[in-house]
Amino acid sequence: MPDARIKNEKQYQALLEIGYSKEKAARIANTPDAGEKGGRAKPYDEWTKAELYQQAKRVGIPGRSYMSKKNLIHSLRTN
Repeated sequence: MPDARIKNEKQYQALLEIGYSKEKAARIANTPDAGEKGGRAKPYDEWTKAELYQQAKRVGIPGRSYMSKKNLIHSLRTN
């Protein structure tokens, strides 16, 4: 039965199948642009710190308010 709290159930299930934890899969599947085809976004190195912070906030990265631009980029890439 689909979980009403998951915005993109298909993506959530695919992430679980490749080994993501339920929490991480839910965070990814619930982002505002979940399931949209990518490739059009500029690289994180070209984002402003404010843009990186907002993305980290959407994804749910803890401690983001204390991070430098470099740390935000690293956290977004490894989260």
